[in-house]
Amino acid sequence: MWVRKCLLLLAASVTTVVADDDLSKYALTDTGSTNDGNTFPGVARPLGVVKLGPDLYTGVDAYSGYKPTGNFMGFTMLHQSGTGGAPKYGVVSQMPVVGVVKNPLSDAMNDARAAPDVTEVGYYKASLGSGTVLELGATNKGGMYKYTFPKTDEPRNILVDVSHVLSSYRGQQLEQRFLGGNITVRREGDDPDRFYYTGFGTYDNGWNRAGPWTVYFCGRFDSPSTYKTFLGADFTSDKLVEFSDESTYESDSARLGALFAFKENTVISRVGVSFISADQACSNVDSEIPEGTSLDDVRDETKEAWNSQVFRKVTTKETDVAKLNQLYSALYFMHLLPTNKTGENPLWDSDEPYYDDIFTFWDIYRSWTPLFHILQPTHYEELLRSMIDTWRHDGWVSDARSSFHNGAVQGGSNGDNVFADAFNKGVKGRVNWEDAFASMVKNAEVVPENNDDPRDPTGSTKEGRSALPDWLDLGYITPRFGRSLNDFSIASVALGLGKVPQFLKYYKRSLNWRRHWSRDMKALGFRGFLGPRDESGFIAQDPLSCGGCYWRDYYYQGLPWEYSFNAHHDMDTIIDLMGGPERFVDRLEMTFTPNIVPGNGQFGHTIFNPGNQPSFATPYLYNYVNRQELSVKRSRFIAKSYYRPTPDGLPGNSDAGAMESWLLWSMIGLYPVTGQPIFLIGSPWFSDLTIDLGGGKKLVITAEGADEDTYYVQSLRVNGRDWVKSWLSWGDIFEDGGTLEFVLGDEPTRWTTGRLPPAPASTSAEHARQLLRSW
Repeated sequence: MWVRKCLLLLAASVTTVVADDDLSKYALTDTGSTNDGNTFPGVARPLGVVKLGPDLYTGVDAYSGYKPTGNFMGFTMLHQSGTGGAPKYGVVSQMPVVGVVKNPLSDAMNDARAAPDVTEVGYYKASLGSGTVLELGATNKGGMYKYTFPKTDEPRNILVDVSHVLSSYRGQQLEQRFLGGNITVRREGDDPDRFYYTGFGTYDNGWNRAGPWTVYFCGRFDSPSTYKTFLGADFTSDKLVEFSDESTYESDSARLGALFAFKENTVISRVGVSFISADQACSNVDSEIPEGTSLDDVRDETKEAWNSQVFRKVTTKETDVAKLNQLYSALYFMHLLPTNKTGENPLWDSDEPYYDDIFTFWDIYRSWTPLFHILQPTHYEELLRSMIDTWRHDGWVSDARSSFHNGAVQGGSNGDNVFADAFNKGVKGRVNWEDAFASMVKNAEVVPENNDDPRDPTGSTKEGRSALPDWLDLGYITPRFGRSLNDFSIASVALGLGKVPQFLKYYKRSLNWRRHWSRDMKALGFRGFLGPRDESGFIAQDPLSCGGCYWRDYYYQGLPWEYSFNAHHDMDTIIDLMGGPERFVDRLEMTFTPNIVPGNGQFGHTIFNPGNQPSFATPYLYNYVNRQELSVKRSRFIAKSYYRPTPDGLPGNSDAGAMESWLLWSMIGLYPVTGQPIFLIGSPWFSDLTIDLGGGKKLVITAEGADEDTYYVQSLRVNGRDWVKSWLSWGDIFEDGGTLEFVLGDEPTRWTTGRLPPAPASTSAEHARQLLRSW
């Protein structure tokens, strides 16, 4: 494996003191970087703008820039982690080159690895075939490159390529393009031999098919140099022009950059970015990484940022290193995205926060946003406010947003679910809920303009719900369209705001999912599944097949069998349609039976797919019929079978931390039902775990007898009281903090004999009103 993890104690020479409780040493920053996990193993601060790391070329899409094989083609300031669809960013590039450079767009863009990369929190090291060693560090809006060139008579160069982007090879009009930019080289103060560069690049596309966007940069070198600027029409251009004084090169299409040459073996470069101006990029790097800052300083400040802002929010006295690796690695990767770009939004003036690089609410609303709410209540409120402010100025709260553009709607307007979850858990602060509700209503009533995405030409993939014409006219969706969801989320917020007519309207519409229930669909001895239909009736469909499970297929990222469990606001109806509690359990058990679906070999040929979100809640649904012991059995097996603290340790694409958040909920011993303030009870991994909820509040979890083989719940006390329900409410343990005292054993026990989890849409509108008001 080309990436190995350094877990070393701090050297005595470190100048910045790191707290004794340095939990960052447990976070393995290469976890999920291979096997299509697509995580970013470079350097970053929590939710930081800069994610500084390598870009590798192998002829296939490198979504985070990283690949375990292939050659280096640049080290860039902006990346994403755990995304798919097509690569995004890979811009503001530097690349070390040893030797004479005749053509900067060919000679300088391909260098092999000479040794395994080293990655840890706050630090990345690459050893290149040229003999150069490159070490990286990052702040929120700045990055540090430390080059150690080989001792040679050959020229030592650093290539700055304004036109560099991560490439995509899959088509579908997702390939990023350099649309133009400029670079200016200036003298550093009165020193005739030191230079710095500023400029900008404009780009488009990526996974969200973004329109043009611009990043500004400011790069400083702490060593004397000479330089040349270049302008090339294509990759084969050999035009190289030398200047002796300040110079600017600008392009509206041709690739451009500069080549700096150094006599010293060790060179430090400090680079800042901004989306406002080059002056602001210089201000960012000068304030965050002033001249004289060492790489050790940057590294250790980054470690402390992760410790104080993330890791120390979840603590335990346990010493099992493997479990600590999984805990803190998962916390790390769920805090790389979204990006907090507050103060860097070029589109409108606002006092509101601005968060970008949301990939995507479809991926993260089920488990990531509920956990982010608990761990980062301030950032969570800011994210909600940013969503609302985007609606005010851009017209829509989209399912996804990156580089200041909406795009990549999957399933529907899943931001509605995020709003409902926050509202029903009492989030107030500075959130304008009237505006939030207005944005939800727009999603529910206005058909978005078709953006002609070749992935799905039937309607908009940029924002909104493209299938609204069918949903509004027919009460179901025909294959003419792709996306429409989430009316119950709107209903719950409407009621809480006192908008009873709107509550009744959207509550009624939320039941229309039942019109897709086909009693004639059969598989494996079970009858009745969610099926495709048109005006003529139901369309023949195998419950164990979804075709390609892609944008234009009847089912997206899941089998009909999986989707048939997914109306979580109406679970009592699902249980009845499946034949009652016993048949419901039988069907769940079949979901996890090996060797059922031959084409799903990666996951033991089971119907259950841990790598896609429609299956996320399914292991916990046994709680709806008080078979909590089976939820423990299945969720623990999944977590232990498909997750490891290794580069190949995810069951699929991280999806910007969605996978990691699912694992964290499993480790905590709970699972959220998004849009409702309830949590299904699982089984904790640790004998003790404390979650800092902010404001002096804590959730303290203990588990007597917890071990690898003793994980079935025997009994539970909540805030000192005996507990027999299979679920908890937000008010029980999170609103003011609380305690969970588990007793675990090696044999399953049916200890949940209390009231079943609520199903607010399964009886009547009046019952739903009473239930929602009780929340």
